[in-house]
Amino acid sequence: MATIAPPKSTSEAPQFQPYIPPSQSPAELTLRAVLLGAVLGIVFAASSVYLALKIGLTVSASIPIAVLAVAFFRTLGKSTILENNIVQTTGSAGESIAAGVVFTLPAILLMGYDLTVSKVAVIALVGGLLGILLMIPLRRALIVKEHGRLTYPEGTACAEVLVAGDKGGLQARLLFQAFGLAFVYKFLMAGLRLWKEVPGRISNFYQGASISAEVSPELLGVGYIIGPRIAGYLFAGGSLAYLVLIPAIKLFGSGLTQPIFAETKLIRDMSPNEVRAEFVFYIGAGAVASAGIIALLRSLPTIVGAFRAGFQDLRGTVGAVAARARTDIDLPIWLTPLGALALALILTIIPQVAVNLLGAILIIIFGFFFVVVSSRITGVIGVSANPISGMTIAALIGTASIFLLIGWTGVDHRVGAISIAAVIAVSAALAGTTSQDLKTGFLVGATPRRQQIAIMVGAITSALAIGWTLTLLNTTYTNIVPERHPGVALQAAPEGAADRSVTSMGERMQHEGREWEVVRVNIPTEGIVPGKYLIDPESNEVAYLVDPGIGGRVREIDGQPVTKLDSPKATIMALVTDGILTQRLPWGLVLIGVFLTIAIELMGLQSLPIAVGVYLPISTSSAMFAGGAVRWLVERKMRSSQRSIAEVESGPGVLFASGLIAGGAIAGVAIAGVAAMLVRQAEAAQVPAADYLAHMVGLQGAVGSVATSDLAALAVFSVLAAVLYRVARR
Repeated sequence: MATIAPPKSTSEAPQFQPYIPPSQSPAELTLRAVLLGAVLGIVFAASSVYLALKIGLTVSASIPIAVLAVAFFRTLGKSTILENNIVQTTGSAGESIAAGVVFTLPAILLMGYDLTVSKVAVIALVGGLLGILLMIPLRRALIVKEHGRLTYPEGTACAEVLVAGDKGGLQARLLFQAFGLAFVYKFLMAGLRLWKEVPGRISNFYQGASISAEVSPELLGVGYIIGPRIAGYLFAGGSLAYLVLIPAIKLFGSGLTQPIFAETKLIRDMSPNEVRAEFVFYIGAGAVASAGIIALLRSLPTIVGAFRAGFQDLRGTVGAVAARARTDIDLPIWLTPLGALALALILTIIPQVAVNLLGAILIIIFGFFFVVVSSRITGVIGVSANPISGMTIAALIGTASIFLLIGWTGVDHRVGAISIAAVIAVSAALAGTTSQDLKTGFLVGATPRRQQIAIMVGAITSALAIGWTLTLLNTTYTNIVPERHPGVALQAAPEGAADRSVTSMGERMQHEGREWEVVRVNIPTEGIVPGKYLIDPESNEVAYLVDPGIGGRVREIDGQPVTKLDSPKATIMALVTDGILTQRLPWGLVLIGVFLTIAIELMGLQSLPIAVGVYLPISTSSAMFAGGAVRWLVERKMRSSQRSIAEVESGPGVLFASGLIAGGAIAGVAIAGVAAMLVRQAEAAQVPAADYLAHMVGLQGAVGSVATSDLAALAVFSVLAAVLYRVARR
């Protein structure tokens, strides 16, 4: 693979010669490149939505898209390296927008509100375009002037991939093979139910303890990419939750004769998953929130320095007049202020977004600050490690605190605060990706203006796909379950009333041959937790809970587990907003998580991945731990053969793991789409929509006990892990 070495000092940056010199103008912003990039961006955006909802993180898509671009165009004959760069630039927008959206907007669902495709699309589009526009005047300051100091590791690696592909030294077959293998594996497992998706065991001896693993290809791939250390931290947090906290709660709570909370049942009657949902959930959320704040405080000097340096560089760059080479031409700088102002005004006039003039001002202020910070931090540690969630928490705390000071503490103001934070999160995420793409273009000799146009196209197409994917997944995994509160009548408050704890938008829903009125409980009311409910129009009593697929609290129906997407980062956003504006949280449990984080920090360990492990189901962290273990074995083998770990980082294992992630995640979205199309047939057959395809095909009977065997599921997963190990050792 070709190596592109940066100059030794900043002063040498103007003399840097890219792979394609400015004097040449090969094909670049072609229609086929933009279309392919948009399609790949939609695919990776959908997979990133699925991944972020499950485990709260995403993986940079630039390198896999660059590999696919080279491979695709090679089958058509020939392409230029700049065309391939436009493909990855256009496609990279999807993953970043997905991260910003999924880390924030599902919090609205957790508050009992609905999340529409239009709302998601508008916020994603405005935030994405804002991040790109704010990067226009920053490019020369961060990419050109800082070339010797800001390396943008993933952008540099992507440039090396493009150069290697241009010279004919790239193997894309592994990515396609992994994608196909993961897609088929996931479809057979989660779609046709030929083997268990989550094998596990509840201990009869150690009360409350349980262990399980979600044997999915995407989790195996993520574990391989993040490595054994972080995967180990995540699994350590899961073990703490499922083998310490839940058994402790069962041990000390089994003798209680009254529920701790009015809406819960006796602890001795709870399953481990129910204990997690009612107690450990808040402990984990408090741990994650405090760990994120600690990480942000620890990096505060770096952030302040980054902002100061970025502003000084910007001030020195704007207004400089010189003859511009092709590789130094940006979109007009006047687009930044006018475009940002126009986007802010658009937000204020769209009622679904719930952002007023103050919110628009906060978006511009926080957005500019975190765009600068995100771009510079990406230059040091890359997109995948960029702490977008920490920046978003800081912006959300600032926004909610301002709301609190001016008296905006109503339940509806929570939606406004989350919407503001979502726009900021998307803009910061896409600014980091844009700066990374511009670094790749700087190295290979691309035209910045054409890259900026391309990533705008990618942002527009991906924003529409992300809104559809998010709502599809939520609808598919939503369950309507009976819930009774005898003697408790709910009366929706009229618009403008002071008490908006129970609201209604006049919506009605058909269920089991009857029409029910839909109400939303926004804050705990007479033992009823926040959520969406169906009530009897005559008695106004709750009859059913409409439990969302994203962040829902119902994990079992009639003793059978149901699929839910946890969305850990969005849950933290909801926790922070509720804690500041409504001030109604089980603070005792939250503070346990806070002091747990402090204890971990005092031990000298990384608290954030451990805290995330406490919050996530152990089935998720254990599967990623398996991927990390495979990576450890590969690295151990590499050391014994005197090959560098850098070869592991850029070797076939990472490429194959990326294919597993994309294939498994896209299969999950495809299964959800099929289930959505068959929802009416599933209701008629009284089968959950997610299981109807397997019910209709009926192959479980053909495989017999294999479909319900824990050992069979673990055996199939072990074979997949062995394939990954074998490929990674090449």
